[in-house]
Amino acid sequence: MLTLILGGARSGKSHYAEQLAAELGGDAVLYVATAQPFDDEMQARIARHQAERPVAWSTVEAPQAAGSAIGRFLASANTAPQVVLVDCLTVLVSNVLLSFDDPFDAAVTTAIDQEIEALIQCAQTTMPRYISHFILVSNEVGLGLVPPYALGRAYRDLLGRVNQRLAQTADRVLFMVAGVPMVVKGHAEAE
Repeated sequence: MLTLILGGARSGKSHYAEQLAAELGGDAVLYVATAQPFDDEMQARIARHQAERPVAWSTVEAPQAAGSAIGRFLASANTAPQVVLVDCLTVLVSNVLLSFDDPFDAAVTTAIDQEIEALIQCAQTTMPRYISHFILVSNEVGLGLVPPYALGRAYRDLLGRVNQRLAQTADRVLFMVAGVPMVVKGHAEAE
């Protein structure tokens, strides 16, 4: 089952996703981290997330090419995880966008589309053969004010397209509000 968890900043997305992964996979979870420690605040945030995760979980750092990173992990793992949790796609999209000299180049959209399609392909080929649940976390950035600068608007639009594509593919979509999951698509409980 592919579950997409959306929500605003500090809405409880990651916490809920980690609870769900633990409930569904116990210790057999692969956590795919996309953040990079560019500054002190981000280093502290990453350290806090690492401390909150169960030690038995496997972790793959994948600031880009998450689908390939998951594939490499599964190819080398002695035992496949029951659950893959990717946290978060918001940062993954940002990493791809900022890897280009010109963030407005059409190649950015192509690269992000390829990144997301590779992740979807990875999910579809590994479930249910290896993995029973794939959980993706992403921010919903389209509910606020329109960003006053071009790069912010481009990023918001790219992430909106990514979220739509993932929601279309997902079996279940949840929207987090103040730590409470609301079902947008699929069943309330993971099957």
